[in-house]
Amino acid sequence: MIKDFKRRSIQLLLPLFTLAAFVGCNKDISLSLDSSRDETIGLVPIDTVSAKVSTYQLDDIPTSSTGTMLVGKNSNAVTGSMKSTAYMRLGVGTISNASIPDDATLDSVTLVLTPNKYSYGDTTKVQKISVHRVTEEITQTQIDLTKPVDERPVFVTSAAIFSKQKFAYENTPLAELSFKPRIQSADSLFFRFNSTISNELFTMIKNNDNRIQNSTSFQEYFKGLALVPDNGNTALIGFKDTVFLQVHYSFLNNEGTKSVGKQYFSIDNKAYQYNQIETDRSATKFAPMSLKNPQIASQQTDGNVFLEGSTGVVAKIEFPTLLELVNNPSIAVNKAELVIEVPNGASSIFDQPQSLVLMIASPNGNPINMLLTPYATDSRSVQAATLVRGNDFGSNGTYTFNLIEYLTKIKTTAYNNTSLYLSLPTSGLFSTGNRLILAKDNENDPKIKLNILYTKFQ
Repeated sequence: MIKDFKRRSIQLLLPLFTLAAFVGCNKDISLSLDSSRDETIGLVPIDTVSAKVSTYQLDDIPTSSTGTMLVGKNSNAVTGSMKSTAYMRLGVGTISNASIPDDATLDSVTLVLTPNKYSYGDTTKVQKISVHRVTEEITQTQIDLTKPVDERPVFVTSAAIFSKQKFAYENTPLAELSFKPRIQSADSLFFRFNSTISNELFTMIKNNDNRIQNSTSFQEYFKGLALVPDNGNTALIGFKDTVFLQVHYSFLNNEGTKSVGKQYFSIDNKAYQYNQIETDRSATKFAPMSLKNPQIASQQTDGNVFLEGSTGVVAKIEFPTLLELVNNPSIAVNKAELVIEVPNGASSIFDQPQSLVLMIASPNGNPINMLLTPYATDSRSVQAATLVRGNDFGSNGTYTFNLIEYLTKIKTTAYNNTSLYLSLPTSGLFSTGNRLILAKDNENDPKIKLNILYTKFQ
């Protein structure tokens, strides 16, 4: 009897239900049955399903305490330019314990930066960086953890300095350097400070000035440094956050021969080192996008959708009628895969991200959760889709996410009316300038599709 019931009441269908991602129009969804099906089985019509894809500007991107000082500028014709200025606060380092001979004379004051082998852009051209004295106290933004979850980003859990924050600095640089990056050799860069500030610092050290007795006193006098890229730069360069402002001097030792000495200032608290980001999209289709107007549909940008590190740009994906499908009592979803296509990376000088993540956004646009590995018990098990590169024949690369648990949760109040943000992993989102423009189909729509395998009951 049980076997008869199954024959009469259950159709096991293996359709591939594809939701083609697009903006501003609906596409019919074709439903195909397995070739071995019973021809007498009826087909229940499925409503037309639509999807929307947009480029979205997130707010409150924390770029402090990342371990990377990002300095430079990178541009392209589609998305415009991004520019990163690195700020830091210095402490007294070895200065407070310095003992300099009375006859010591100043040789130089030099800021030493060490590349961390990260770059993004054209490093074959000469780059220029200027070092400026900050005139405003570098401060963190405190986070109100009493706010409801849907009012604060999931990736901000403590006080931080955000990419949009800017602190005043002197117009005249203390030092500047033009160089051609040799990223892989990781040669240090040396910025020689001008004589005015060099003599001032050296005199303070020799006199054991109160302003250099501890880091707090020093920061009241010298609030920090800003590493500012030239507008003509073509690459973003990453530097380690182990920075030394070295004071070199010479003196005669007990034997009457010349000796040299060195004391240094250094970053005392890495929570006050951050990267300030500026963008210029005025000459592109993305010009209307801003913090006040964060979303721009792909139909307004010739089908282009992108995501980018440090600026906080992500791809927003919405399936407005998906809830109707998953709430259908006659359908049981067995598998759901979101496939993102990107252009074949062989034609680009930029490496594509090794992996991407999805954030779950509340109806007000705030990212409230990360998409986790399905049914993981560990809340830190963020699902990462690994890049499958296109082949030598020009096929697109792909990133594939398992959405089976998400489809179950959108039935709940907590996930009702949510959308998805395609993003770099937070490590890249906070400390790199990596950019990814999604692939487009022949109709200029982003190539994103949701494949659903399900069982249908009648």
